Amino acid sequence: MSQGSTPRQADLFRDTTSFVEPLVRPDSIHALLARECHALFPDALFDDLFAANVGRRSVPPLVVAVVMVLQRLEGLSDREAVERFTFDARWKYACGGLPFDAPGFAHTVLVDMRARLARSERPERIFERTLEVAKGAGLLGVRRVLDSTPLYDAVATMDTVTLVRSAIRGVLAVSGEREPALRAVLARDDDYRSGGKPAADWDDAEARAALVDALARDGDAVLTALEGEPLAPPLAEAATLLATVLGQDLEGGPDGRIRIARRVAHDRVISTVDPDTRHGHKTEARGFDGYKGHVALDPDAELVTATAVTPGNAGDASVALGLLGTELAEAAPADPPVVYGDAAYGTGPLLEVLDAAGAVSRCKVQPATGLGGRFTKDDFAIDLEAGAVTCPAGRTVPIRGRAEAYAQFGRACLACPLVERCTTAPRGRTIQISPHEAHLAAGRAAARDPAWLADYRATRPKVERKLAHLMRRRHGGRRARVRGRLKVGADFALLAAAVNLARLARLGLTGSAGTWAVRPT
Repeated sequence: MSQGSTPRQADLFRDTTSFVEPLVRPDSIHALLARECHALFPDALFDDLFAANVGRRSVPPLVVAVVMVLQRLEGLSDREAVERFTFDARWKYACGGLPFDAPGFAHTVLVDMRARLARSERPERIFERTLEVAKGAGLLGVRRVLDSTPLYDAVATMDTVTLVRSAIRGVLAVSGEREPALRAVLARDDDYRSGGKPAADWDDAEARAALVDALARDGDAVLTALEGEPLAPPLAEAATLLATVLGQDLEGGPDGRIRIARRVAHDRVISTVDPDTRHGHKTEARGFDGYKGHVALDPDAELVTATAVTPGNAGDASVALGLLGTELAEAAPADPPVVYGDAAYGTGPLLEVLDAAGAVSRCKVQPATGLGGRFTKDDFAIDLEAGAVTCPAGRTVPIRGRAEAYAQFGRACLACPLVERCTTAPRGRTIQISPHEAHLAAGRAAARDPAWLADYRATRPKVERKLAHLMRRRHGGRRARVRGRLKVGADFALLAAAVNLARLARLGLTGSAGTWAVRPT
């Protein structure tokens, strides 16, 4: 398929511009796209996605890009987006003022464009284009606010029985010519062709135990049959998933049967349909199944500058450096980047990297606490250079240990007049020393400064508002439309691009001869 060219010759009598332009706000995203779509999404931006003059012409990439942006902004399915383009004059106007009778296209065109972008070297080029324009308009500064939000997965969470059976079915489905041999080792009266739970008397504990044992032995027999054999990538991936599912939830019982383990495995797979999704917790009381969407925000322009998607059980700080890669690499001593984040980002490793890069940290560090109102860690004087810790009563003990450093006061606490305000431990108070203790202590001390706190409170909440903009549509917002971390990540980046363009429209973005500017405030 070769690239279709974008129509530029307007028809005075069929053009949507003269009808729509007086009716929409000049700072709406429809008006921005109508004015600047040719500069925002030139044909050259998509040249590498298509063959040169081979095959039939595609729908112009500019039109598809505009439709994808509006689709993500309004939370529409592919079919709904194509219908909106066909019947809503604002969408044709946003595509450069196409005529009223401009033909629609099949919804699979959007599927094809996403697939072409995913295979390319720049799968997030639409989002990257919004940042190029924002930089050209001088909107991006050195301050960044980090945060994350749950993204609910698009699959059902499976219990252990369904997981094991589904994983066995997955191996058989991709086994090809090996399938008869694999089926020969199965002992259960089950062809593993239909989905869902197997038939069983679920009220009978003995029947449930027998089912779990039989399923586990079928899965183990399949893996044994494949052991040591050269496997094609799809079969190897399915076998690995089966081994993971068997190992994470099952264990041998005292009666020789295989049973469900009374524990939750670390990094537990919860679906064979989307093996990347995980149980997650945004807070201790609020759990979810799916992914986390991470963003970096410029708080002055209120534009998203970076996105990432991780499994739901990943820590917020685990992707912070990826979100800040450009800013830290280009940091200038005279104008260092300033990074804001809640306590999830106030980790020792991240604070150390920010300090080494010359960045200013506005990441809140979890405050030290004392059980029952007793002395906290901050009440002790920790001298890392001298390798000693002094308690509030003035007693000093050395720091011990290497991998896990600590200071233990032991018997000194027995005769201490402040012991009731310090500890109830029979062996006295113990202070754990982190490998990043200096950065953590400095972070806690900085957060007590009124000026630091005022800056933090005035800046960090802006990312909460931006996340609300991103998540305002349930379909494609909070609820993922696709499966797999890479696809969810690309969809999340496209959503950020759409929200960025809506923000640029409100700022009055205009382009002329390759330069960009915004309306003076």
